Order: sequence, then C-alpha cells, then structure tokens
Amino acid sequence: MQRRVLWVAVLASFVAFLDGAIVNVALPALTRELGGGLTTQQWVVDAYLLALGSLILIAGSLSDTLGRVRVLRAGLLIFGVASLACAVAPTALVLILARCVQGAGAALLVPSSLALITSTFSGTAQGKAIGSWTAWTGTAFLAGPLLGGLLVDFASWRFIFAVNVLPIAATLVLLRGLALPSADDAGAAAGSPGRVDVPGALLASAGLAGTVFALIEQDRLGWGSPAVVVPFVLGLAALAVFLWWEGRTRAPMMPLGLFRIRNFGIGNVATTFIYAGASLGGLMMVLFLQEVAGFPAALAGLASMPTAVVMLLLAGRFGTLAGKYGPRLFMTAGPILAGAGYLLMATASRPFNFWLHILPGLLVFSVGMSVTVAPLTSAILGAVRPAQSGIGSAINNAVSRVAGLVAVALAGAMLGGVLDFGSFRRIVAITAGMFIAGGVVSAFGITNRAAAEVPAAAVAVEEGTPDTGDTP
Repeated sequence: MQRRVLWVAVLASFVAFLDGAIVNVALPALTRELGGGLTTQQWVVDAYLLALGSLILIAGSLSDTLGRVRVLRAGLLIFGVASLACAVAPTALVLILARCVQGAGAALLVPSSLALITSTFSGTAQGKAIGSWTAWTGTAFLAGPLLGGLLVDFASWRFIFAVNVLPIAATLVLLRGLALPSADDAGAAAGSPGRVDVPGALLASAGLAGTVFALIEQDRLGWGSPAVVVPFVLGLAALAVFLWWEGRTRAPMMPLGLFRIRNFGIGNVATTFIYAGASLGGLMMVLFLQEVAGFPAALAGLASMPTAVVMLLLAGRFGTLAGKYGPRLFMTAGPILAGAGYLLMATASRPFNFWLHILPGLLVFSVGMSVTVAPLTSAILGAVRPAQSGIGSAINNAVSRVAGLVAVALAGAMLGGVLDFGSFRRIVAITAGMFIAGGVVSAFGITNRAAAEVPAAAVAVEEGTPDTGDTP
C-alpha cells in the first residue's frame, strides 16, 4: 500500500510541476500568436501562481478536513478541464483566466499529495519517501522543457496544455479503491475544526491579486498611475487584515501558531528566498536563451535537462541522508551552492557560448538544489503534527509559490524593461543572492533535533481555539 500511495503522490504533484516546467519554454511562441509581450508572459506565469498561492492554504485545510483522496480527485478533475481550456484559448485573456483555474486545481493537488506521504511514512522512511517524491517529480523538469520545446517547434504551443491529460488519467486510475487508514483519510480527525475559512481565503486572494497586479503593471503604467497605486494599497491592506483574521478565527486556514515551531517558521523563511530565486532564475534562463541567444524552443528546453537529471539521481539520496543526520547542513550548503552556480552564469557575454557561460553554473546549481529540496521539505513537514500535515504542506507550498509569484512580478523592474546580456547578468546576480540568503537563514535557524512537542499556540489552533498571541 505504501508504494501505491507514493506513486499517487508523485503523479498528482507531477502534473502541477510539469505544467510549471513546460509553460516557460512556450512563452515566446504563445505571445507571438496572442500578443502582449513580456506583460502577457508574466501574467501567463503569475495567473497560475496567483490562484495556486492564494488557494493552497484553504486546500490544505480541506485536505485535513475532507480527506486526502477526495481532495486529490477533485483537484485532478479541475486541473484537467482547465488544461483543455488553455489548449483552445482564442485570446491571451482567455488563456490567463484558464491558467487561474489551473492554479486552483493545482492548489488541491500538492498539499494533499505530500500529506499522503507524511501520514503514511514516518522516521527515516519518511525522509526517503520525500526524497523519492522530489526525485520523481523532478522528472517533470526533465520531460517538461524538452517536450514543450519539441511541441512548440514541430506542432503548436497549445499541445503543452493538452499533454497534462495523460498523467491525470493515470493518477485517477491509481486512486480507484485506494483505502487509507481512517485517521489519515479523514484528515485532522484528531482535532480539525471541520470548517472552511472562507473570509481568510477571500482576503488572501484579494491581497495577492492587488499587489501582484500592481507589481506587474507598474512597469507599463508607472507607480504614479492610480491603476497601480490603488490595487497595491488595497492589496497590502487586505493582506494585513488577513493576518489579523488568521490570529483570531477559530478555524484558520493558516494557523499562525505553527510558525512558532522553529524548523517550520525558519524553514519557511528559507523557502521564501530559495523559491523566489528558483522561479526568477528559471524563467529568465528560458527567455534569455530564446530571445537573446537565439535558441529554438526545443534547444532552450534541452538546456534544462542537466538540472532534472542531476536531481533525479541525487535528490533521493540527500533526502535519505537528511533523515539520518538532520537537515541543517544540507539546507545551509545546498542553497549556497545553488547561488554559486548562478554567479557562474553571470559571465554570459558576446560572443555567447552555452558550454562555457551557462552549463558549468547550471551543473553547480543542479547539485545545490539536489542537496536542498528534500531536506527542506522534510524539516518543515517533520515539524508539524501528522493531523496537520495537509495544512503544513499547504503553507510551505503557498510560501514557495507566493515567493515565485512576487519574484516574477518584479522581473520587469529588475530587467529595466529589456532583456539583454547586461540585464541577464543583473538578474542572475540577484538570483544568486536569494539562494545564498536562504542558506544563511538555514545555518542560523534550522535545528537537527527531533521535532519537539508542538507549542501551546499551535495546539490551541489545532483544537479550534483562537490564538491571541499571549503564548510565549
């Protein structure tokens, strides 16, 4: 049964990761057909991340309340229908709206799939399972860009969305008849409030939508435009009210008490830096290779293969080692190594040579990410109670997606509106700084001690009492 659960978790996450990996390489082609330039490219990426980041918290609560399998099945169906809508989108606006729905489906997939692992495996086996999950879902980054490039060059960018139907169908077949222990399938049976935090979800969505809209459109309209300032201010206000509400409601979708657990709180700070760098660097790499270096889509996709291969070979091993020796060393060395890889890419100049300017740094970055990802996930999810593994996974995924969302939204400002060799070197230097910051945070904050008893604030939240902030 454990092997089947692992494959369900892998395939369910695979479709979400495949979509993220395959879309970047198709951005130049779809904007040539639908128009809109860099702004449309940012929105095609961020519409998905916006829905994913704002809904993944409530999806984690649903996973704990309604059951992992039920929520997974709903997410797969929503994601599949939205993928087909993306494939036939007649305009950029329709595509962006369909990407929002895709993100909503993905929000139901990732926390539930990881919660299946954390509620089925324990101890060293859990670290190994998460490492295997990381390695196999990493194949999405192997198949995605290369498959996407081939489809763009020899068929149409529209097929990159239709291809999602295959892993979705396979996962639905595996889900049939999957019987989990009642405590796992019922989610937080040991104390879940059983209610959905609708106000929290609306506040988070409004806050993220307003701020991200302003960050993307400021490059075109300028910060002096009311169309930028008003959404930005209202978005920040909504996010502030969201935090206030989550600290007082009896059924929060983001229990603030969890952040008092050391590895959970510090791990999510490290996640912010690491995944902001990963999202920004990955997007800019693909766009640079196609729009500046002149690579066709298939070759630009092929350029990401070293990362996927290295992670497939190494991520599982480092997950096992982190389960045995603790995550601190790996979470410190991995991001710093990944940042060093991006610093090597800052040598890119004319005449451009991929083998000298990009590949060495890409390989160093790939090893760094292999060292980082599974220990980071294990440290964060291992710090929370099994009954809250769904919401714990959801929070961590929300942090990573929102970090990527904001980084991509700021890409235009970092580039100065133009992608060329100079702006690319600036972007990779910024990306390197993000990774190194994640390593430094981990070095000073992460502990190798076994997860201690959850603090009283987190227990209060789990049992349905409001966190007043009085617990030390």
